[in-house]
Amino acid sequence: MKRTLILGKNQHDVELLRQDGVTTLVWEGQSQTIDILELEPGCYSILLDGRSVEVRLDKAKSADPEAHAYSAMLYDGAYAFSLVDPRRALLSGTGSTGSGGGLLMSPMPGKIVKLLVKAGDQVQEGQTLLVMEAVKMQDELKTSTTGTVKTVHVQEGAAVETGASLVTVEAAEA
Repeated sequence: MKRTLILGKNQHDVELLRQDGVTTLVWEGQSQTIDILELEPGCYSILLDGRSVEVRLDKAKSADPEAHAYSAMLYDGAYAFSLVDPRRALLSGTGSTGSGGGLLMSPMPGKIVKLLVKAGDQVQEGQTLLVMEAVKMQDELKTSTTGTVKTVHVQEGAAVETGASLVTVEAAEA
């Protein structure tokens, strides 16, 4: 299954595939054969490109309960990272435009089933702004900003593409 690896401020698409006893690492679309051997619980030997690296993985706490956070000890130091399902990020439907407000964008092609706000409405962070149907499922798209709805860019029944602007929220002044 694909995952988004978050390492510091960088994000990478990764996937481990196992077929016929062979493990393949897909990193940013590039495939490489990889051997992973668990030496003891939480300690792994990884063979990649003819190089062997021993890695100790420990679960870490994360502010995001749905992220799988880890601390990895390697020969050159410790690294904190997390793995998240990339579909989760898309389905949250939140895109930020900085401290001045937020822009809710379409996470995938679909149809706007119900608008729950109009220009001028006051909204709270996490509030559902609209319901979108995609792949025969309905998803509630929420805002990441507390403030005022500045613009509703779509109408009910509209078909939208991935990345289409849906609703702009102007952040409340602190």
